[in-house]
Order: sequence, then C-alpha cells, then structure tokens
Amino acid sequence: MSTLKDATNIALLGAAIPPAYLALRFVRGRARAEEVWRASQYPKLGDIGSVKHLSILPLIDWRTASDELEGESGVSYLIRADDTTILFDMGLNSRDEHPSPLLRNMARLGVSFDEIDMIFISHNHLDHVGGMQHVKDGIFGPSAGYVNLHQMPAYAPEPIINPSATAIVVEEPMALAPGVVSMAPIPRQLFFLGWTPEQSLAINVEGKGVVLIIGCGHPTIQKIIARKEMLFDEPLYGVIGGLHFPVTASRSVRHGIPAQQVFGTGRWPWERITKADVHEAISFLYRRNPKVVSLSPHDSCDWSLSAFRDAFGSRYAELLVGKEIVI
Repeated sequence: MSTLKDATNIALLGAAIPPAYLALRFVRGRARAEEVWRASQYPKLGDIGSVKHLSILPLIDWRTASDELEGESGVSYLIRADDTTILFDMGLNSRDEHPSPLLRNMARLGVSFDEIDMIFISHNHLDHVGGMQHVKDGIFGPSAGYVNLHQMPAYAPEPIINPSATAIVVEEPMALAPGVVSMAPIPRQLFFLGWTPEQSLAINVEGKGVVLIIGCGHPTIQKIIARKEMLFDEPLYGVIGGLHFPVTASRSVRHGIPAQQVFGTGRWPWERITKADVHEAISFLYRRNPKVVSLSPHDSCDWSLSAFRDAFGSRYAELLVGKEIVI
C-alpha cells in the first residue's frame, strides 16, 4: 500500500466525495467483482513447459538483508526462470527520487536493465508502479526520471504505459515464456481505491510444481490459489509475496491513522482484517502442503509474519531485499 501521507491524501480526496456515492460504488463494485469471478472459468492450460531453475531476488520491500540496501513499503522482485529474467513490479519511490531506491538497490546488487527480458505489473497501485506521480500520470516506471526499458514487453492487468516499454494488457491466462504464466487478473473492489484487478505470476518448476509470486494479494489467497488449481494439475510448490495482512499495525502511522489497515482490505473502512482471517488463510494454504512460503512484510504486520513463520517452520523463507530465494 501507500505511505501514510499518500493514503491520507487519498482519504481527504475521498472525504470530498459524497459518502453515499462511495458506499454505492463499493456495493456495486463488490457485486461486479463476484460476477466477474464466477464468469471467469478457464480450461486447464496445455503444455506450457517448465523451468529447471527459479530464483526470486527482492529488490524493493520493507526489510533488507544488508544496511547497504534500502527498504520501503513497496515491491519489486527480480525473477530468473532459466533463461528468462523478469522485473516484477517497480516499487514505491515515496520521495519521487531519481535515481530511485529501486535503481540504487539494483546498482548495489549488480542488476542491470540490459539483462531483463520483460516487466510484470501485478496491479496499478503506487507501491507497485513506482509512486504516486506515476499513478496520476497513468504510467509505470522504475524511477522519477527517464530510464531506457529497451521497449521490452510489460504485462499489466489494465491499461498503463511507459514510453520506453511495450505495454500489453493481460485479460486471460497467458504464457509469457516457457513455464511462466500470468494467471490473469482477479478484480476486487476497494472502498477508497476503487476497482483493482490484480494478476499473479505462476512458474512451473520441473519435478516440483507451481510457484506463485504475488504482489499484494488483494483478491485473497483463497481466490489466487483457486485460480491456480483451475489452470494447473501440478501441485502448489511455493507462495512468495504480499498477502495484505496488516492485523496489529501498519508499516507507516502518522496522526494516529493506520493506513494499511484502512486501505486495500476490500472491506468497509471501519472493518479490519483480524487474526482469525490470518489463521484461516494459513489453514487454507497449509492444506496445499507448499514447500516454500515467504510473506512480504511490505503490506503485512510483524504478527502476521510470525504466524506464517510459526505455521510453516523450516519451509518459511524470510523475504529480505538482497536475499535471493532459490527454488
């Protein structure tokens, strides 16, 4: 989610809109999202292939593996799937800097855009497309200034552009490379932030199963895994990324407003995600017996991280900027 300042600005904007309108939009949007979900019945994918090697290197997230790297409440991961390298999301860049924290971390980790084959945007929120100004301008980008993306394909769940990339809107499940699939957007209506389609990445690892890489998990882990089970016969091997469980706290709190507990939950503003919700999600996931679980701290509180860590034990991997998760 956003920093608190950004969230507060959104809240003030929302306050200027008649509450009755927001409530009506929310009710209608939730009904529409459920209708779209029920209508989205896809056949099993054919032979999409597999990868022998998969690694996920967090470039932006809340916690870092080294003091030399920068953390923030956004997401960007470098995914290497055999010969295909994917930049998953663009981070937050809350101060609208150039070079951004993402670019600075890339430089420190020896990562260059020259080695990246494609971009994958999970959803069009500021902590995933590079900042508030980018959202206002309808673009995505790794920094506030120009960065040459070499016209590489950029897969997004709704129209969004970058002058130096080739934007492609994903509407149905799509193979992006051998063994690499967008599972197609799953929408959710958020009270203040509105209609939010989010796509997750599924990578089929040879001899192991499907690894899901998730941006924020707004659609809920239950629906994301249901989509995976709709598309794949292979078992679930791993779940890595954000699931939006800010139960006991938000990462940024100013003036007493816990931004992540109010925004992005898909609930009425006064309803909060609870510990029971987290335990329910853990039980749902545990029954699938994944071998690797790694929860992003960018949109989940420390209590939720501990709950996942305790439940999955040695199968749990800490998600830290600069620490590569190798499958």
